[in-house]
Amino acid sequence: MSGELRGRLVPSLRTQDVMRLVLRDVAGPVLTPGSDGYAAECATFDPDRPLRPTAVVGATSEDDVRKAVSFAAWQGLPVAVKSAAHQVVGSADGGLLITTGRMRNLSVEAATSSVRAGAGVRWNEVVARTAPLGLAPVMGSAPDIGVVGYTLGGGLSHLLGRTHGYAADHVLRVNVVTADGELRTVTPDREPSLFWALLGGKGNFGVVTEIEFRAFPVTRFHGGGIFFAGERLAGVLEVWRRWVATVPEEMSSSLAVRWLPRLPSVPRALHDGSVVHVRVGHLGRAEECDRLVAPLRAAAPVLLDTVETRPVTAFGEIHEDPVDPPPRVSRSVALRELPREAADVLVRLAGPGSVRRPAHLEIRALGGALDREPAVPNAVASRGVPFVVVASAVDDGERAGALGDQAGALGDQAGAVGGRLAELVDGLAPWAAERSVVNFLSAQEATDEETVRAAYGPVRYSRLAEVKRHYDPANLFRFNHNIRPV
Repeated sequence: MSGELRGRLVPSLRTQDVMRLVLRDVAGPVLTPGSDGYAAECATFDPDRPLRPTAVVGATSEDDVRKAVSFAAWQGLPVAVKSAAHQVVGSADGGLLITTGRMRNLSVEAATSSVRAGAGVRWNEVVARTAPLGLAPVMGSAPDIGVVGYTLGGGLSHLLGRTHGYAADHVLRVNVVTADGELRTVTPDREPSLFWALLGGKGNFGVVTEIEFRAFPVTRFHGGGIFFAGERLAGVLEVWRRWVATVPEEMSSSLAVRWLPRLPSVPRALHDGSVVHVRVGHLGRAEECDRLVAPLRAAAPVLLDTVETRPVTAFGEIHEDPVDPPPRVSRSVALRELPREAADVLVRLAGPGSVRRPAHLEIRALGGALDREPAVPNAVASRGVPFVVVASAVDDGERAGALGDQAGALGDQAGAVGGRLAELVDGLAPWAAERSVVNFLSAQEATDEETVRAAYGPVRYSRLAEVKRHYDPANLFRFNHNIRPV
């Protein structure tokens, strides 16, 4: 196509009929603003952050993805990708959105303990198929999280992580459509630099259409939550931070400060004020878990204790992540240590006595196998990081301009909401790690180039940028935790 025609075509893409003419071989829906189904196709997990692309292709197959990417490259349209849409970075303005939710192919091979999952598959679907075979993947904390997006960011499991490492460590094969429109089958032996970069480098290198990974022989676990009154935070946190340093790798844990609404689904014992929610997941015997958890149960009067033996299909009952998110601003910080002084900062800025407390605070303990390099290295940046803190504040109508277009830097977060989280992150700065957990970066953090660079560290970031230059020199895939090509 000539440069003159190429320049004239984009403004003409205003109707579904024209898009259908251009992408006439795509089996899935092709939608433009104002057409039926466009809003639903662009909706995300957070209703306040819908996507606004020039056009949407609802891919039904790898061939649909290949044709959509080829068209976008031909037109110079940046590409956004949406599956479960729990972590949306950017609004896709002026771009082509490829949705992969229809690509739900899923198979489990018991003989090799391996799983093949299409780009639209979620963890609850995988676990429902693996559990009857006595297997479990390195899945996330929420059942409806997408498999591919979670794994491309490393994949930090609340249950299997400390025993088996990151989900990315157990990937065998990735099918991906790169910026040149080619469908590539990538393995440790076939295009190894791309394989390394995909696993931990988020969606910077193409549209992943299918992923194959190992599962492990797990059928049950012992776990759940122990709830304390919010005013007990200081004492419980002190016990917990000492306790996590002593437990074996089979035990995983996190501590959250939550403000729960008065809803029928919320136990009456948790209705008054804030609660401290200590989560545990143990892969060993129930008696051993009870012995290990005893110091936590003795830390303060217990409001509710849900720790019990559960089938692996109940993995979402450890964290009890919310199903419907309220509008919120988030920040995260990884810690190289959690001494008493850092715990005091958390209590002062996030405890019940704080007038600027966040709506939700979570501290995850990492370590164990999460610190070890896998047999086949990948780009996961957070090995050796012992803790990560994630805080969010409810937007009371003071949402910053950066949230409106999702393209602003961190400095654009104005008002009390962003201010209270910045105060918390700054307060923990003396113990902040040099690198961070990429999947836990908020939308605002992920659109700040220096924050992304720091999360990976200079050496890893430079290597990722070189791979980006080779496979996506025009930065076609930039609605993500963007790594610019060298």
